[in-house]
Amino acid sequence: MSEPVTGIVGVFDRAADTYDAVGVDWFGPIARGLVDRLQPTPGERALDIGCGRGAALLPLAVAVGSAGLALGIDLSPRMVEATAADLSDLPQVQVVVADASSPGLTGSFDVLASSLVLFFLPEPGAAVRSWAELLVPGGRLGIATFGPQDPKWAAVDELFTPYLPQGMLDARTSGRRGPFASDAGVEALLSGAGLAEVHTAHLAVRPVFNDPAHWVAFSWSHGQRAMWEAVPQDRRPEIERATFSMLDGLRDPDGRITFDQDIRYTFGRRPS
Repeated sequence: MSEPVTGIVGVFDRAADTYDAVGVDWFGPIARGLVDRLQPTPGERALDIGCGRGAALLPLAVAVGSAGLALGIDLSPRMVEATAADLSDLPQVQVVVADASSPGLTGSFDVLASSLVLFFLPEPGAAVRSWAELLVPGGRLGIATFGPQDPKWAAVDELFTPYLPQGMLDARTSGRRGPFASDAGVEALLSGAGLAEVHTAHLAVRPVFNDPAHWVAFSWSHGQRAMWEAVPQDRRPEIERATFSMLDGLRDPDGRITFDQDIRYTFGRRPS
C-alpha cells in the first residue's frame, strides 16, 4: 500500500472530489471576475497557477479558443487528474502537476492568472518573481486574494484557532495578514517582481448556505479542510456542535446563512 500524501498536497488531494462541488457559488464567481479583468483574447497563451478544479482555467480556455493555449498547473495530482478529465473535450487545455512556488516552466505566456493561491505559499514574493519571468513582454498577471473578512465568518473560523499549528497561523500563509492585509501590501509583491501598471480592483461575493450542515460540507471541500484535520478526531464532534450553534444564530430571515466577502484582484504587466 502506498504511503498517504501529507501536507498541503494531501489536503487538496483529499478534497479534490468535492472541491467546488457542494452547491456553493464561490470559486466560480471569484475566478470569472479575475479572468474577465485580464481580458484574454483568442490565440493567446494563458497559464493558471494553482488551477484546482478549473474555475479559472475553463473561462481562460474559452477566451483563448482552439488557436490558443490554456495551461493549468496544480501541486495536487488528484486535482490535476480530475480537472484534466473535466476539460478533456477542449484541445487547447493542458493540465499538469507543478509547484506554484517554482513552476519550472519554459513557456512564455500572454496571460497568467492565480486565484486564491498566493497566500498558501511560504515565500509569496519569490513566487511572484518566478511568475513574472514567465510572461512575454507586455504580458499581464492577475491574482485573487481576500480583502477584509466578514466578522461573522471570522467568528466561525476562530472556533478552530486553539487547534491550529503555527504554520497555519503564520502571517505569510493566513491570507489576511502580512502583505495580504492591504491592497498596498499585495501591490508591493507585484511591483517588487518588476511588474508595471500595478493596480487593484475589488469584487463582493456572497456565498449562500442552506443550513449549518451545508457550511460544514463546504468547509471540508477545499483548503479549510486543513483546519478540520488539525482538530483531533475526538474533539471534532465538539467543534461541529459549536459551529452548528453559532451558524444557527446567523441565519437570515429565510433560514439560509450568508456571508459577505471582499475579493481583492491585483494586476500588473511585464514591461515591454
